[in-house]
Amino acid sequence: MNAAQDQADRFDVVVIGGGPAGYGSALYATSAGLKVAIVEKDAMGGTCLNRGCIPAKAYLETAAVHRHVTHAADFGINAGAPTVDFATSQARKQKIVDEIVKGLTAFMGSKKITILSGIGHLGPGKTVTVAHPDGSASTVTGDHVILAAGSVPRLIPGFEPPPPGHRGPVMTSDEVLMLTELPARVAVIGGGAIGCEFASTFADLGSTVTILEGLPKILPGLDPDVANVVVRAFKKQRIDIRTGVQVTGHTPNGHGGTTVHLGDGTSVEVDAVVVSVGRRPFADQLGLEGTAVTVTDRGFVEVDEYCRTGEPGVFAVGDLINTPQLAHVGYAEAILVTKQILGEPCAPVDYDRVPWAIYCHPEVAFVGPSEEAARAAGHDVVVAKHQFRANSRAKILGELDGLVKVIARRNADGTAGQILGVHMVGPWVTEQLSGGYLAVNWEATVAEVAEFIQPHPSLTELFGETVLSLTGRSLNV
Repeated sequence: MNAAQDQADRFDVVVIGGGPAGYGSALYATSAGLKVAIVEKDAMGGTCLNRGCIPAKAYLETAAVHRHVTHAADFGINAGAPTVDFATSQARKQKIVDEIVKGLTAFMGSKKITILSGIGHLGPGKTVTVAHPDGSASTVTGDHVILAAGSVPRLIPGFEPPPPGHRGPVMTSDEVLMLTELPARVAVIGGGAIGCEFASTFADLGSTVTILEGLPKILPGLDPDVANVVVRAFKKQRIDIRTGVQVTGHTPNGHGGTTVHLGDGTSVEVDAVVVSVGRRPFADQLGLEGTAVTVTDRGFVEVDEYCRTGEPGVFAVGDLINTPQLAHVGYAEAILVTKQILGEPCAPVDYDRVPWAIYCHPEVAFVGPSEEAARAAGHDVVVAKHQFRANSRAKILGELDGLVKVIARRNADGTAGQILGVHMVGPWVTEQLSGGYLAVNWEATVAEVAEFIQPHPSLTELFGETVLSLTGRSLNV
């Protein structure tokens, strides 16, 4: 290889994986003037864009439109009973995904990022060998390498989806997001965030939904006041929530559906089973031979608080490491790593204070510890919570289920001090969390945040009113 060729194949940063953490790393690094290559075996955007966040939220928006039309008569709009053409819904979802993928790929090209299609294997000396789809291979070297290979759905023995190109009643999120027909009866195995989003979607579209959760409650880890609102709302939607149950197998009925067997001897007849028990890191194809990068028994790439692996100059970010599996956390890790590469001051991501959002109906958003977790951590706390049914904008929308809960440290004089956690459930709360997020991360006090003015009428007023009430005075609550 001549010197010119060697220079062409050498980059400041080589990123393996084109999901949010990967393309976030590439874009942030190139915006700082670094020469970047990114390796992606599939469409740019990774799971989030192609088989996760974006298509799932497109489904949820379809469900929301159906819900609005169903209740249109309450607003004096006589639209009749809506019907669902899910093939059209699927086509709309795919158009959204394709447009974003195309736009992202073109944008990265305009930023002079070298995009390498294929599977990237990391070897010694920060050398990455790319196995291309046509069977050829190429090699690039980075002064730094960022591993961002993402994750895949976890499976349950006996509940594996059919091979690609075949249809069956068992699906992971990958297969669900390619449906063209709406199943009449759905069992969702797993009552976490993703499972609840799918359950909410199908229930709003008219399917009969059963959630099967092995733990004592759905949405474990949420503040109980918030989780209870979701449970009550789901029951109003006639979602059958079964907790503390174990699935033991299923028996296809020969007509496209199956019978799910439970450990207590009961069963559920359904047309589709959605396995939603989390995701596992996908380090399977990274190679790593001859490097000091290590993978744990659970499949995570081991890193320190700065996302550094055991191999000098090699970092790992996103779902590949044991941090919250959130796209925006991947973005934050991408920025953290790039700042280190540039030699700039940086601080580790504070994972205890990242924003969380669940897009079921009603929505959930929170930052900081729940009341239980705050007390367990030794904090003496003051708590205020207020219902959306007292909020004028919520009444106008006809969305009354929900609340805002603020958890603050108790001062020595008994007054409310630093805001530790903000937990919301209700209409569009995923768009309202920013004020609470800033308050928690800036370690603001109740007295400080109470000075800020919220627009009226607005849903965000409830956050302002809840904080104001912690001062001992209030307006509308």
